[in-house]
Amino acid sequence: MLKFAFWTLLFVNAGLFAYGQGYFGSGAGNDHEPARLKRQFNTPKLTLLTGEQAAVAAKAAPAPAGGDEAAAAQAEPPAPAPPAPAVVPAAVPAATAARAALACLDVGALSAGDARRFEARLAALDLGGQVQEGRKTVQAQDVTSWLVNVPPQPTREAAERKVAELRNLGVSDLFIMNGDSPMKNAISLGAFKTESGAQALLAQLNKQGVHTARITARGPQTTHYTYRLRGLDEATRKRIVGYAERYDAETRACRP
Repeated sequence: MLKFAFWTLLFVNAGLFAYGQGYFGSGAGNDHEPARLKRQFNTPKLTLLTGEQAAVAAKAAPAPAGGDEAAAAQAEPPAPAPPAPAVVPAAVPAATAARAALACLDVGALSAGDARRFEARLAALDLGGQVQEGRKTVQAQDVTSWLVNVPPQPTREAAERKVAELRNLGVSDLFIMNGDSPMKNAISLGAFKTESGAQALLAQLNKQGVHTARITARGPQTTHYTYRLRGLDEATRKRIVGYAERYDAETRACRP
């Protein structure tokens, strides 16, 4: 009985396997599965293509339905992003540029007489209120002579001892200065109208061994004037510098 059941199950399984493999055909025809597969390949009609022929065939192949836009998007590279706008510095206002081109000039100091003549020349330039606004009064010394001297000594006795030392060095033209001025007890060695004359005597004294002598400018304290002129164009600035040079006045650039 067991042998009968075993062989029955074996035949049934073998039949199911053959049916599943298509050996009994199908309802659509009598073809078995192996024959149908061979016919699908259709081997006698296959043609081998070279690389160049395959490329031509790929280009000639129709695009898939509804995929024209997608194919075009894949074929063309994406457009480059537009460049970022350049940062352009703000233009300098014309008024600011014009002010930067103007000059500021300090002139002085001039004596009262030279100041009057200098202002007369400035008036011809029509500078308006720039002159009066920029004028200042200062106290300065009008140098009338240059004095070669040994600085003031603490006492009259000290000054006399210094005179004796100078005479031993061969200096004969000298005297002790008196009065209540800051030069009291100084020893005068010579006065000159020009600074160059004073410099010549000082050089001679140094050769004789006198190393404590000096040059002192002398003259009264008087009122002088200085000027600050703003908003000058280059041509006007040059003319004013020329005026100042006539009166031996210094000129300096200042902050506009």
